[in-house]
Amino acid sequence: MSCTPEQTWRPSASLAAIQSRAQQLSYVRDFFASRNVLEVETPVLASHGANDLNIDSVRVDLAPLPGFTSARGWLQSSPEYHMKRLLAAGSGPIYQITRAFRNGERGVRHNPEFSLLEWYRPGFDDLELMAEVATLVCGWLDLQMPQRLTYRDAFCRYAGFDAVTASDSAVAQKCERWVGAELAARLTRDECLDVLMSHEIEPALRHLPPTFLCYYPASQAALAKTSVSESVTVAHRFELYVEGLELCNGYWELTDATEQRRRFEMENRSRHAAGKPDMGIDERLLAAMASGLPPCAGVALGLDRLLMLKLRTRDIADVLSFPVERA
Repeated sequence: MSCTPEQTWRPSASLAAIQSRAQQLSYVRDFFASRNVLEVETPVLASHGANDLNIDSVRVDLAPLPGFTSARGWLQSSPEYHMKRLLAAGSGPIYQITRAFRNGERGVRHNPEFSLLEWYRPGFDDLELMAEVATLVCGWLDLQMPQRLTYRDAFCRYAGFDAVTASDSAVAQKCERWVGAELAARLTRDECLDVLMSHEIEPALRHLPPTFLCYYPASQAALAKTSVSESVTVAHRFELYVEGLELCNGYWELTDATEQRRRFEMENRSRHAAGKPDMGIDERLLAAMASGLPPCAGVALGLDRLLMLKLRTRDIADVLSFPVERA
């Protein structure tokens, strides 16, 4: 049953939460100002959405515009592509506080529109960026510095199997407990691993101190560098979990335009197979990478979730003025 305007005109967040958000933004800006990282702004509406199979961008229909070849635009799920173009143009270290959008996502940890902090550090690798993320997050939350746990070790420890060496059928069988045999058989290996991450790994992380999960399967990080560790190709990707809540997603960034094109093409084939719109390939991003994207590491951090942890709430509506159903 839908609520009336008289029931939903008020913000879902308290005045104290709104004030704490303002303090958090000041903290973030002071943090980067002290490190000489430049604040930038990039488009929220652009010609390309996310290629990632697991992200559904929000489509916007536009009137034909000079120089804009499509009457279709996309609200950005991340400012990554544009920020990398700035890096290639010589910006140096940059950060951005922006609104981001993902279609169909609403729950106690999700809203289709959300606040995102994203930053890039030329000359950093993933380990150096993890240290900076830890300083920012744990400084704001007054927590101990995070520990590190590899993706592989997390599955061995908390799901009871090796996610790297297990066969596809064995991974699907592990997934059956949560989604049933019929659906598990239709899911890809990575989709099954994502189910197990949500139902087995993340609940275990709730009882641990802040933890960086790192060295993901190469198939789960299309924009990250890869390397070989223990005879297995892994991606230099990390996520920070605090009380089981995923806060950020970071990469030691891929800088090879040819390899990036190959990965975009592969992702679009996966999107087509799943019945999702083909996002095409952002040729401007690839041109920027080809011109010389500097070696760098980058990370996107959810500011709404960071505030949830600060205010000790498990519902994102408590930190949003107007979630989608009140907007």
